[in-house]
Amino acid sequence: MTKPTKPKQLLNLDSPSCDSSEVHLSNVRQVQPEIIPTEKAQQMADFFGTLADPHRLRLLSALAKQELCVCDLAASVEMSESAVSHQLRILRTMRLVKYRREGRNVYYSLKDSHITNIYREVVDHIDEPET
Repeated sequence: MTKPTKPKQLLNLDSPSCDSSEVHLSNVRQVQPEIIPTEKAQQMADFFGTLADPHRLRLLSALAKQELCVCDLAASVEMSESAVSHQLRILRTMRLVKYRREGRNVYYSLKDSHITNIYREVVDHIDEPET
């Protein structure tokens, strides 16, 4: 039986790093109280994971323009109403969208200004030219 070996560390020459391994305690002490707890980090990872789906992002892009019923959303993004409903259920669970009923129709919109701002900020960031 062979002895387990440590994994080889790959050096990425494109990635800047410290010249020395000296820890600057004053910097560490300043930052540590601001680091979010693991539970909150997991909630944020789940939130961003929900946004990691192109179909859901396309739905959000439509809803960033205006409130839409499921059938109009489905036609807009060229998906079946069933598939749209499934994605909306996920978005609703993560509190990204809200809905209201009007007769037999269900109208969806972005949950609040936080979601609108997050969406717009990401779009602006992606559209920003690289420097």
